[in-house]
Amino acid sequence: MLARLQRRIVYALGLSALVWLLLWWQRQPVVALAGAAAIVLSYTVVLAVEFALLAWQHGRDPTPRARPLQLLRAWFGECIVAWQVFGWRQPFRSSGWPDVAGRPGRRGIVFVHGYLCNRVFWAPWLERCAAQHRPCMAVNLEPVFCDLDDYVPQLEQAVARLEQETGLPPLLVCHSMGGLVARAWLAADASAAARIQHVITIGTPHRGTWLARLGRTANALHMRQTSEWLLGLVAREPALHTGRFTCFYGHADNIVFPPAVATLPGADNRHLGATAHVAMAFHPEVVSEVARRLAIGEASVSATRPA
Repeated sequence: MLARLQRRIVYALGLSALVWLLLWWQRQPVVALAGAAAIVLSYTVVLAVEFALLAWQHGRDPTPRARPLQLLRAWFGECIVAWQVFGWRQPFRSSGWPDVAGRPGRRGIVFVHGYLCNRVFWAPWLERCAAQHRPCMAVNLEPVFCDLDDYVPQLEQAVARLEQETGLPPLLVCHSMGGLVARAWLAADASAAARIQHVITIGTPHRGTWLARLGRTANALHMRQTSEWLLGLVAREPALHTGRFTCFYGHADNIVFPPAVATLPGADNRHLGATAHVAMAFHPEVVSEVARRLAIGEASVSATRPA
């Protein structure tokens, strides 16, 4: 569903740019080229507005404020990454990059994407896992716009499959909204915490995000600051669960802000500087932390095996 919607958007932009080019080419080629480029690159303006809102809403947030050059660097990087994700992989390669089947004794990863994304958001990670023969599953959270609790069975299915194939609790790696789905899954079953090694969240609006006030879908409403859903989630999840979380957040996150809303009390909260929302998922520090968690987990498993 999401892939079809995003394909239509890409086609509409391309067709609009082509029509503009044809209308103006004979009269003013420079205007024709400039207008076509402006249409194709219009998403960069949207990103710029998000960064402006981020800077405006920083307020008294305890996170160090991003400097203008840091925001500019983050915006430029996000323009590139966003086109790769939303302009190519998700619309046109949604059936690419398969999961990696599990095998006994090799810990797996469950990847959980965020809002307006699908499983191929994780394509660079899936390629890395395939090269390393690392068992992994990337869930597809559908329908695209629904109650966040409705995604819990999909995550349960992925965790159960990797548990069965590997014999080990998997590591959960979640971007944006995906981290809230992981928390909802943990809150739904008292035994769930024992079935995972750890949860790594990247730019997750744990305490909501200012930008969600512009959304009208059920899952966007859940991600508003002090939403009833978020308050209810806190009330029903065991406090000790937060010790199982590593939360990456950043002062240049153009979607989840003010920055500290992406942290959890009692979690290992890690700040990423000058990195925007989508790019955070592929940051070297995130990659290193995932590798470290897997190494710790497999070392402990090896230590418990009989000689």
